[in-house]
Amino acid sequence: MVPWRYLGGAASARAGDEMSAPALLLLGLAATGRPAAGSELLASVTIAAAVGGPLFGALLDRSRRPGRMLAVTLAAYVLGLAAIQAVLGHVPMPLVVLVALACGLFNPAVAGGWTSQLPRLVPAPDLTRGSALDAMTYSVASLAGPALAALIAAGLGARWAVLAAAALVALAVPAACSLPRPGPSAARPPAWAPHRQVAAGFAEIVARRPLLRATATSVVSYVGIGMLLVCCPLLGAQRLGAPARGALLISAMAAASLAANAILARRRWRAAPDAAVLVSTLVIGASMAAAAVAPGWLAVLAVAVSGAGEGPQVTALFAVRHREAPGHMRAQIFTTAASLKIGGLAAGAALAGPLAGRSVVTCLLIAAGTQACAAATYLLTGPGRGGQPRPAPRPPGSASRGTGRSATARSE
Repeated sequence: MVPWRYLGGAASARAGDEMSAPALLLLGLAATGRPAAGSELLASVTIAAAVGGPLFGALLDRSRRPGRMLAVTLAAYVLGLAAIQAVLGHVPMPLVVLVALACGLFNPAVAGGWTSQLPRLVPAPDLTRGSALDAMTYSVASLAGPALAALIAAGLGARWAVLAAAALVALAVPAACSLPRPGPSAARPPAWAPHRQVAAGFAEIVARRPLLRATATSVVSYVGIGMLLVCCPLLGAQRLGAPARGALLISAMAAASLAANAILARRRWRAAPDAAVLVSTLVIGASMAAAAVAPGWLAVLAVAVSGAGEGPQVTALFAVRHREAPGHMRAQIFTTAASLKIGGLAAGAALAGPLAGRSVVTCLLIAAGTQACAAATYLLTGPGRGGQPRPAPRPPGSASRGTGRSATARSE
């Protein structure tokens, strides 16, 4: 059973993170009068998070007290959000963007940093169920975060919405501090320079075929999900009568994702999580194709099916990563894979901008096509046997001498 303290901390941090995105968009508009200002802030935080993920994971794996490091990083993210709202409107925008970039470097603690610690709390036989519960915190956060941001911004102002997002992340700091230390027999990464350890993490993902297959499939799939998110306000305007009703579509996705993962958490999987990655990707693609042609309020149902696929996909990804990642670089692989997914999401959102402006139907059909490409990626990367230890690859330029530790040791 996953401790409630862990789930509460994860849900609080992720709700604050989900809340921060719309809050920053609203703050940029309110403080400068330019919608582009909010987009610049959000893009800066997102880009920095994608770039900083692999390095943060490498440092977390090397830490003797990962819970404390996670707590310090969350606290730094809180201070970053508070600093953005404090300086916006009082200093030139390029300086605010620099603050947002610095803030985003600490964002990976919210996602992969938490999940990488789960095997220290949950016995191996219960890890699949634990992954489903952990994935549910994302769905809860995506439901609660944007709604809280809208309510607080409407009642108190956008600056208070950003501060409330920071406060939710801060509530997770004590839970992070309580995470257990690695055991005395736990494998530790070789004493490589950080940049070489980051290179070794990427090489490990490539070397382990099931991990490569799941990671590559999810990255391509999230290109389509990014396109779908951009289409939601336009679908709200065209099918539901108002752009603001596009938020209902996003909420329907999150609710369906939460329901699907709740079912998975109660029932033990019989199929391998690798197969679930493929099946859930096909479900997402079918949902996007249906959303392209569904009339009126049926679009809500069509988009909700996408959430019913996305939730199990995330759960299956967690299960594959937990199974395949060596114990001495688990955090790095989680944060690296999360960074790659963020990159896919951002690419899809950027691609959807001009496409959706011309035709929402065309954009959704292309998004459905990306899911077909993701399924093809799964098949083309070939079969691989999961859970088999392999020698950890050496990064370029590393010494040929042994490190004194087993590179293939895995934590329980």
